[in-house]
Amino acid sequence: MQDAVRRIVVVGGGTAGWITASLIAAEHVESARRPEVVLVESPDIPIIGVGEGTWPSMRMTLQKIGLPEAELLRQCEASFKQGTRFTAWARQGDDSRYVHPFSLPAEYATLNLAEHWLATDGTVPFADYVTPQAAVIEAGLAPKQPATPEYAFNVNYGYHFDAGRFAQLLHRHAVGRLGVRYVSGNLRQVESRPDGDIAAIVLDTGERLAGELFVDCTGQRALLIGRHPEADLVSVKDILFNDAAIAVQVPYTDPGQPLPSVTCATAVAAGWIWDIGLQTRRGVGHVYSSAHSSDEAAAAALRDYIARVSPRTDLERLSFRRIPFEPGYRRRFWVGNCVAVGLSGGFIEPLEASALALIEQAATLISRQLPVNRATMTVVAKRFNEKMAYHWERVVEFLKLHYVLSQRDDSEYWRACRDPASCPASLRDKLLLWQQQAPWHDDAPRVDELFPSASYQYVLYGMGFRPAFPAARGAAAGRDRERVARALEANAEKARQMRKLLPTNRELLESLAPMRGVA
Repeated sequence: MQDAVRRIVVVGGGTAGWITASLIAAEHVESARRPEVVLVESPDIPIIGVGEGTWPSMRMTLQKIGLPEAELLRQCEASFKQGTRFTAWARQGDDSRYVHPFSLPAEYATLNLAEHWLATDGTVPFADYVTPQAAVIEAGLAPKQPATPEYAFNVNYGYHFDAGRFAQLLHRHAVGRLGVRYVSGNLRQVESRPDGDIAAIVLDTGERLAGELFVDCTGQRALLIGRHPEADLVSVKDILFNDAAIAVQVPYTDPGQPLPSVTCATAVAAGWIWDIGLQTRRGVGHVYSSAHSSDEAAAAALRDYIARVSPRTDLERLSFRRIPFEPGYRRRFWVGNCVAVGLSGGFIEPLEASALALIEQAATLISRQLPVNRATMTVVAKRFNEKMAYHWERVVEFLKLHYVLSQRDDSEYWRACRDPASCPASLRDKLLLWQQQAPWHDDAPRVDELFPSASYQYVLYGMGFRPAFPAARGAAAGRDRERVARALEANAEKARQMRKLLPTNRELLESLAPMRGVA
């Protein structure tokens, strides 16, 4: 087969490059047509690592490539993540809090507990009503016990980790165990075929690498996909206004400090602040809109936050890093024999940690539907573009939900975020529909949805949304009464048992990956 895909060249390392190379190599390790996977990484480009939080899907990714969980915990400062806690999003003040846990509501496949919660006065927070994981999170407990097998759990979880160390771990694993070939060098030239496909790349070392499929993981520089006019960036800055972040690593000052198993997201005047607990430090950052805040004001807000939550921290010893970004995604992600994964394909903002999930989604699609030749590549590329465009549109919609539902009126930023005119039409339609019925399966109908309808429920009702039509609030009160009562009692019993049996997040990490102390 003259045009068979025999070599795949991944240009760019970091999380995107190494996950993609690893998944392709692992998927085809026993294939008779196993292609060669080559990863080219610049020795001069640092890893950005804006987001250090993952979804539960990362467990499946690591299992797929054969990476032991113990290695992740010991080598990447990793901790467990069970969801996100939002503070001051619905309204100004720390008393406004809710969680978006990773576990689905009880019996979610056939029972919509949201309908029954709406028939109550809302005294019990929605997440506490539908899942025991909210109680586990609030108690600072881990998602499993020390004896629980790797990747198994009592309540669903993902990870927080050091993105730089994670890329290094993937590098060693991909090269040492999966047979990925590593090449160090800077891209100097792209050679094209007459039909526009990439024939080869040439590095500053003089090495020429030909291939049949090229994966662009070069970050926002988009050195390969950016050559194609039809793959221009679709900006979403008129919907989601944040376009910059200031990130900092904050060492622990107290060795006994509780380690939350959630990403803490705190809304402030012109954006929000993430706070992620790793084993010996926290990753903290302020995401903001440069149209509504100066860099100096954003840095001051971040310093104020750190001083408030960690008063013993010496702010003068911290290193703050500004990271600008253009919120948007590619009009086409796969053009010819070039496909973009990671930041080269787009970036919105770190809210809900969607960036790593999109990397996993794209890399999994490529590995599972790897084209056997150039003819099938055209079909695979078309499907890939359609699917990834759908996922990016849903990410934009879901992230906007967090902003448009806010009742904050303390700044021009939040007034602009709340403006219905800045909402995608699909979200406006859903918000109108949810005035008469609770979200459920029809609101996220695809089997590969990034955000299930339960995620919409957690944010919707966590932010204080209540249907306008009284009939909707009590419509389910008389249905499935006994079944609902059993589900609620089961949730309460599970919560009681987990409070007794589960260790704290820090205790579990100490048992699985002894920490190295604090600064």
